[in-house]
Amino acid sequence: MKRYLALIIVMMIAITSCSNKGAENKKADNNKESSNITCDNKPKGEQKEDQKPIKTDNKILNKEGKTIETRFNVINGCKRIDVSENSFGKYIRDLELKPHGSEVKYYNGSTKSNNNVYEAVVDMDIGDKNLQQCADAVMRLRGEYLYSLKKYDEIHFNLTNGFRMDYKKWKQGYRVKVSGNKTSWVKSKKASNTYKDFREYMTFVFIYAGTLSLEKELEPVKFEDMQIGDVLVQGGSPGHAVIVVDMAEDKTNGKKYYMLAQSYMPAQDIQILCNPNNSDISPWYMLDNNETIITPEWTFSKDNLKRFK
Repeated sequence: MKRYLALIIVMMIAITSCSNKGAENKKADNNKESSNITCDNKPKGEQKEDQKPIKTDNKILNKEGKTIETRFNVINGCKRIDVSENSFGKYIRDLELKPHGSEVKYYNGSTKSNNNVYEAVVDMDIGDKNLQQCADAVMRLRGEYLYSLKKYDEIHFNLTNGFRMDYKKWKQGYRVKVSGNKTSWVKSKKASNTYKDFREYMTFVFIYAGTLSLEKELEPVKFEDMQIGDVLVQGGSPGHAVIVVDMAEDKTNGKKYYMLAQSYMPAQDIQILCNPNNSDISPWYMLDNNETIITPEWTFSKDNLKRFK
């Protein structure tokens, strides 16, 4: 009888142990899923935790450089592609970077670990709300560029429902009334054109626009005709967008190279992406005939390249 009772107790302990282990595994899986989020709030594949930051060739990296152009030298034998003064390409190439070794910060101040994702961090505030994500960062750069040149009438972005938001209306004191999927302009403020007004306009765009609207708004570009400021974008849920921030070409054979930047989700600093395919030339990517462009956190196709009109 005692042996029988002992056997029952052992079996109960084993069952309890297995049950608890199953619960722990389920909790761990849930945590893993919630931490792997892409743009547009959808889960993405698991990222390897044992990856280390790519070590850029010292001939390319200049740790003291404060802009994209001065932080990263061109590949040996290449020269940067010419850009005109006051162009979007010139503005992006001159973006200021945080000191070498800086980590990407999320909107809430927490840190994004660098698992072969980024080589540098753009020195631009992103606010304290979960808004400036992938497509938003692209629109932010475009808006900031036009605002810096006082080209206010050229600042406009489409919302997801197709409504065109012109900044010239916003600075006249109009605001967008949203009713379901319907939007309309309503005069509700005094005319004003401060930088604060511009940032409030961009915040509204971030809320109601995204990869779907950006993909439709931009015009297609042949991959071989890439320029600085062009955007690789896949609209949808999930969807993602990255922007071309620099280009160079080989002085002998004309082969071209480009550099990419992104924000992501949750909202985070704009970052200069590593090249996960070739660490020897990172952060440069070769403009080749491959149909896919593999970035650290997304894969694009050549026909995803678009341009602001």
